[in-house]
Amino acid sequence: MNCPKPILGVICILFSMVWIGCDKSSGTADDNIPYNLSYGDSIIYLKPSAGDYIINPLVHREGVYTGFPDGIEIDDQTGAINVSKSETGLRYRITHTSPQGRITTTMVVLSGITFTDHFYRLATGDSVAHPVYNASTDRILPLNGSIFDEDNLANGGGCAVRTYDGKINLAESIRKGVFGANPQNDDKKEIEIKYRINDGSGKTLNKLKVLLYWYNTMADVPQYVWEILNDRANQGVFLRNGNIATNNTSLQIEKEARPRPPCVIIIAN
Repeated sequence: MNCPKPILGVICILFSMVWIGCDKSSGTADDNIPYNLSYGDSIIYLKPSAGDYIINPLVHREGVYTGFPDGIEIDDQTGAINVSKSETGLRYRITHTSPQGRITTTMVVLSGITFTDHFYRLATGDSVAHPVYNASTDRILPLNGSIFDEDNLANGGGCAVRTYDGKINLAESIRKGVFGANPQNDDKKEIEIKYRINDGSGKTLNKLKVLLYWYNTMADVPQYVWEILNDRANQGVFLRNGNIATNNTSLQIEKEARPRPPCVIIIAN
């Protein structure tokens, strides 16, 4: 007995659906759908946590995740960012490369403060280093309720950090002996500043390291310092308006950039 034509039609449709479902490759299908790589917000705040504070992409895709510049702790398989172990106060590019080679990127800021690489000339009165908040000189650092150099490590080591606004008085630091009684060319001092900002972090303890240099004149600044500054200026995305590469070759070269610690270079004359 022959089956009615309507029944045969239904069977064919069901068979086709099963066939397509079995033949479908999840990786290929994902790669054909634009990936909205996002962590929910462009500014990520360190939060109180019993262990490390970790955030994940809102949507996970198979492939490899990387972060640029150096300083961000990211799981290359899941895209999870360990904020507690990353250097905060910087702007990072997160890149996802699918198994088929498609590249998707997004930018995130790990909230906090940093300082710009800069020559400070004491003879001209340029003697105060200002903190940069959330990777942009345009953002206003919330001071009400915030604390800087909480445990007095920086000030105790001779670096005059203002506890109410985070600014470093470099002239006062020299008087306090941050480089000793008689600073010499190419003297260096790395200081750590622990701080709490009254913002989306809920005043969670944060920290950064700053590298101070001393030179008598600009002519005394060695070539290696210029090379550090030039590399950061050419490749940096860690502050707003930094250069952003748009091709794969540049992305590979960029992995050499290291924005921390910021270089505060003090020139006497």
